[in-house]
Amino acid sequence: MEMGTKLQHLNRNRGEIMSVIGTLKLVATKRPNQITAVQLRRNKICRRLHEQIMLAKARQDGKQFAATKFRTVTDSETGERKSVEVAKIIKPWWFTTDNGKTAIAVRYGARVLELAKGKFAVEVASPTDIVATLEIIKSAVETGELDAQLEATAGNLRSGFKK
Repeated sequence: MEMGTKLQHLNRNRGEIMSVIGTLKLVATKRPNQITAVQLRRNKICRRLHEQIMLAKARQDGKQFAATKFRTVTDSETGERKSVEVAKIIKPWWFTTDNGKTAIAVRYGARVLELAKGKFAVEVASPTDIVATLEIIKSAVETGELDAQLEATAGNLRSGFKK
């Protein structure tokens, strides 16, 4: 193709592209540089809930679930630092109560989240309902229903680090 025909082809296609872009809703906004503390807490507990869901699904199927994380190690011979992928230990949040029912205690860090005044766990009808219940809790976190509880627990957790 010669240079003149390439330009004609581009100009013709540019008109088609502009009409396609014209169908989109364009806005004048910038991506935020920082994430809010509320969103950071939601993301943290959602990641943990996702791991619990994957663990529960694996246990229902009779399989093993091994989450991984990256750890930086120093090679003793060369002194070089490198990241290696290692298995992460995940403890289930569900347990059997005194009356034989299954309950789920949602954790934020090392603390159990108080879901309502004096209520720290969700009772589940049977162990097969664990996955569905965890997904409901995850959707509640994503919509912001547990923001006040997360803020209170995070405040208690932070106060333990102050001298």
